[in-house]
Amino acid sequence: MRAGIFLTGLTALVTVRGQAQQNSAIAEAGTVLAGLVEQYGVSGAEGPVRDAVRALLPDWAEPTVDSAGNLWVSVGSGEPVVAFVAHLDEIGYAVTAINADGTLALERQGGFFPALYAWRPALAHGSKGAVPGVFVPDDSGRIVADLALGSRAAVEARGVTVGTTLTSPKSYQRLAGTRATGRSFDDRIGSTALVLALQRLDREQLKHRVIFIWSVREEIGLEGAAVAADALGVGVHRVHAVDTFVSADGPLELTSYGLAPLGNGAVIRAVDNSNVAPRAMVDSLRALAARHEIPLQFGATSGGNDGSAFAPWGVPDVPIAWPLRYSHSPAEVADLKDVEALARLVEVIAEAW
Repeated sequence: MRAGIFLTGLTALVTVRGQAQQNSAIAEAGTVLAGLVEQYGVSGAEGPVRDAVRALLPDWAEPTVDSAGNLWVSVGSGEPVVAFVAHLDEIGYAVTAINADGTLALERQGGFFPALYAWRPALAHGSKGAVPGVFVPDDSGRIVADLALGSRAAVEARGVTVGTTLTSPKSYQRLAGTRATGRSFDDRIGSTALVLALQRLDREQLKHRVIFIWSVREEIGLEGAAVAADALGVGVHRVHAVDTFVSADGPLELTSYGLAPLGNGAVIRAVDNSNVAPRAMVDSLRALAARHEIPLQFGATSGGNDGSAFAPWGVPDVPIAWPLRYSHSPAEVADLKDVEALARLVEVIAEAW
């Protein structure tokens, strides 16, 4: 009886400690994610996000920035070389003209529905700091930005010119349980996963070279990833794009396609509009995750990913992701349990696959 009571108590203690460690890891993921989400970085203007990622890297890392603006960290040595790519940029607008009345003609940077931004606050990220305004439809229905300054000269005096990027203000907010909402979870969650994996990486476990890349200008055509792919060429054995799995896990979604429930773990993005991951690698990765008790889903979704830029070099792309509700909207929703699972998956792939 006493032995049984002791074992029961020991099991309970182990369970409590395990849950405490899990809660701590989830809290850490939320802290890193919040700091990255609240940086602004429309495609072509990713500098603040890149600087925030660089500040989170472990002391031993030796980051470099290439000609495109991608941030690189290389760890370990030897073959086969494996690369991870998460992108720094977010959707938004760029100024194409400043009208006489001070309103701004805009061009979308990335794919989204402009109606989601109509009548919302705007921020013009000018050379002299952010200038607040509002997104409004003009007479033709196109979205323009009004900074309420009244003239072209007044707008230019605030450091806003052709090419200036605009976003809507954003913040990271925790919801009930382990859910969170914000804008630009795509791809700040992928960037968070790479940061967390590097912070936790046991370099003594590495059997080959692993490259971590935070890419630029993904939303406007995978431009940064293309530069990285050309630099690495056929020297990469496998690439893992780390990006969103646009999930049908929403109250009004049809669940026959793209379903990966929030809270059920990371996702292998086995099929999307740009890539089909090799079946043998998908099966091998699922087995790896199972051995390490990492919750992992897999499925097909829409969109493209940075890894497909490596296809012309014959490099297999096995994208890994997390499920996201309301993608490319001002109120994306994710589950921090999935963010933590993704970070663990990146770490295990680097150390053991």
